Amino acid sequence: MTTIAVIYYSSTGNVARLAEAAADAAGKAGAEVRLRRIADLPDDTYVPGTEQAARELRERTADVPEAALSDLAWADGILIGTPVRFGLPAAPVLRFVDSTAPLSIPGGLADKAVSAFTSGSAPHGGHETAILALHNAFCHWGSLILATGSTDPVLFRPHNGNPYGASAVSRNVPGQVHEENIAAVEFQARRVVRVAGLVRGLAD
Repeated sequence: MTTIAVIYYSSTGNVARLAEAAADAAGKAGAEVRLRRIADLPDDTYVPGTEQAARELRERTADVPEAALSDLAWADGILIGTPVRFGLPAAPVLRFVDSTAPLSIPGGLADKAVSAFTSGSAPHGGHETAILALHNAFCHWGSLILATGSTDPVLFRPHNGNPYGASAVSRNVPGQVHEENIAAVEFQARRVVRVAGLVRGLAD
């Protein structure tokens, strides 16, 4: 069975909602799935006015295991979700990526199907650059980068359109993820399952 790790950091719940949808879609596509959250940093900051939503998210997702390198090693395919921070991935995600050297340098992430998704406050406010920044790391891992592309009708719906990975425009409203964005990340997850399965079959 193809194994998929959906690993995310979410500050107020938007990326968490995308991650949950991706994990559900991957499971329905026949994969064994691990949903994992990246731990907060001690000095995490939030957009003013969203602190309560952040606390509620921590309580709601307390039973989601924290991501570990063993989850990456286990998976045939990986999806990583991050909020946009000044056009970059959030600091906890970058910290997690930094920790992967003991696994990636010996080739432990080579040839895995890897994809990224995001949520940010405004259209064209760094969605694409945050995803592409993660793609830089995936190149160092030697992984197979899977973008969504412009390959399915769902990606042309009004709230979608980014060919690099699914993304949602939150307007800094916690939990504001449009159903079209959910459909896009579900497509993205199914694509990762399919390609990861093909690569696994070739290896076997």
